[in-house]
Amino acid sequence: MGIKQIAQNKKAYHDYFIEDKYEAGIELSGTEVKSMRMGKVNIKDSYINYRNGEMFIFGMHISPYEKGNIFNKDPIRTRRLLLHKREINKIFGLMQRQGYTVVPTSCYFKDSLVKVEIALAKGKKLYDKRDTEAKKSADRDMSRALRERNR
Repeated sequence: MGIKQIAQNKKAYHDYFIEDKYEAGIELSGTEVKSMRMGKVNIKDSYINYRNGEMFIFGMHISPYEKGNIFNKDPIRTRRLLLHKREINKIFGLMQRQGYTVVPTSCYFKDSLVKVEIALAKGKKLYDKRDTEAKKSADRDMSRALRERNR
């Protein structure tokens, strides 16, 4: 069946230097999965934190399922991420010692399971963001000039 992309967090690539990525499962209810199949999820303002030996995702918005009635959960509730204990300890250690932030970068179906790609990230300063934008613009101009020249 493969991988079907549900949501992507482009803001994370703009605001952070992405260092390392992990794949995590997510604990959901049935109506939340149905809503995700319809693509009604937003991870733009969400973040991941450590609490009591587990990782949780905060601020992930999954719109209520229309036909779900009483079984619908709160759209912005805290959800537990499913990771191996050694992965949790490694990520938490890096968060504590080296000041990393953990952000979700994408959400997708892998076969029938919902997965979240999380990334260890360091925050960008304003001048870093400007520098990245200038490099992208220069690359775009260069490729445009090459296309024009090859015609």
